[in-house]
Amino acid sequence: MEIIKVANAEEGGKKAFELIKTGMDNGAKTLGLATGSTPVTLYKEMTESDLDFSEMTSLNLDEYVGLGGNDAQSYRHFMNEQLFTKKPFKETFVPNGKAEDLAAECKHYEEIIDAHPIDIQILGIGQNGHIGFNEPGTPLDSLTHVVELTESTINANKRYFDKVEDVPTRAVSMGIGSILKGKKMILMAYGEAKADAIKGMIDGPVSVDLPASALQNHPDVVVIVDDAAASKL
Repeated sequence: MEIIKVANAEEGGKKAFELIKTGMDNGAKTLGLATGSTPVTLYKEMTESDLDFSEMTSLNLDEYVGLGGNDAQSYRHFMNEQLFTKKPFKETFVPNGKAEDLAAECKHYEEIIDAHPIDIQILGIGQNGHIGFNEPGTPLDSLTHVVELTESTINANKRYFDKVEDVPTRAVSMGIGSILKGKKMILMAYGEAKADAIKGMIDGPVSVDLPASALQNHPDVVVIVDDAAASKL
């Protein structure tokens, strides 16, 4: 793992953008994208750049079960607002959280991943070490699946909803094995609340107890952290 320390999230977004630009210069065609507050500064850099994404494909990590793309709290809506309406892509894929047959949707999304190999995967990390919505205990070779969200994850996401009861309790997520199919990983983390997860991811054993530790088994991982997130390394 390559560890890049930055002053703040804004500088981290610039660094991640530089890595994406370099990747595109070297032929990258497909980006794996994440939601939440962590990648917002990256998407700001992307939208304010003169970089052309019209021949690029994107695949998002996850989507809440029960929310459609027009729902203001859905991840499809988030991506449209943060990136896609400002920088059009050739194709954009987000799991269908309203699919009637979720098992079929998971299989279908894994087929999309295999048909569009991800060149650069953007990741955040949860306080409990989750990547995507892969909570502790998720098998490290898991493929796209339906996740029962933990209480800590629901509480972390409740700030985006009017009340905690509105937060979905399930999501469709790329599995850890799905994520690791990507050729290059860029994981960003900011703030002291992420320090334990970052230490475990980098220095701890590879274990289902901390899903992000699986990245130790990947050949090309860049970790972008501020001083607070790196404080326990």
